[in-house]
Amino acid sequence: MPLDPQAKLVLDALTGAGMPDPWTIDPAVFRVQVRAMRVAAPELPIGRVEDRKIPGPGGPLPVRIYTPLDRGAGSQPVLAFFHGGGFVIGDLDSHDGTCRALANAAGCSVVSVDYRLAPEAKFPAAAEDCYAATCWIAENAGALGVDASRLAVGGDSAGGNLAAVTALLARDRRGPRLAHQLLVYPVADCAFDTPSYLENAQGYFLPREMMRWFWHHYLEKPDHAADPYASPLRASTLAGVAPATVITAEYDPLRDEGEAYAARLLRAGVPTSLTRYDGVIHGFLGMGAVIDKAKHAVAQAAAELRRAFAS
Repeated sequence: MPLDPQAKLVLDALTGAGMPDPWTIDPAVFRVQVRAMRVAAPELPIGRVEDRKIPGPGGPLPVRIYTPLDRGAGSQPVLAFFHGGGFVIGDLDSHDGTCRALANAAGCSVVSVDYRLAPEAKFPAAAEDCYAATCWIAENAGALGVDASRLAVGGDSAGGNLAAVTALLARDRRGPRLAHQLLVYPVADCAFDTPSYLENAQGYFLPREMMRWFWHHYLEKPDHAADPYASPLRASTLAGVAPATVITAEYDPLRDEGEAYAARLLRAGVPTSLTRYDGVIHGFLGMGAVIDKAKHAVAQAAAELRRAFAS
């Protein structure tokens, strides 16, 4: 399908701004530049937002807790959300709008996790933070007013990777029983040779060289790329993990690995929904102000979460 006209406008604007060669950028400087490029948008009304710190493997771990506008009675289902950003950039603010939208649309609390970033904290720091936060939610469900039996994990891009890995860790370590995993254009493998990587290597928001740069900073050693807690597509089996929703974008180098992960989940007997959004680019979920298909994807993700929580 041709590039969505709204996605093309986004790409044209980014081209005009000029994107530097990632290999010339210091990660800390890049974070500052990315924050400066964020476009302020009206805050979506929400029932309540609370920033706090919880115990983490590397020290206090910042989280942001969202209560939906229509809270209802009794304990709420809850989504542990992990932001994208290639394990190197991103924070609670970068995905604030997405978390607000999901909380309201899914009728659940959302706990957004500000996990440690690379290269200051290499693999598996981010994965351990996200798993620890998920365990903390389950263990403190009563105080949080949420229902530990209706606990899901989710994220986009690197956050989708961390959600998939958290689901694997929960199975392997006999941790919290998860109701669902929401994987939005997830990073599923440390490989750069799929057709979607070749087709979308340049010009579609997430260049292949940027992904190489992200992985370079995330992994301590090259052989860590084969670790299933870094590349969940390489897990020996996916049987027994939580049911999944996988969302991919047509013009995204990560498209094929996300769809391959969905196919492996299905072959392992894991109930899985896969939807490719045609015409759009990596990162589109957070572009609801300018790309209509983002609103459809949020609505779909929320509907999938509602169904999982209901069952």
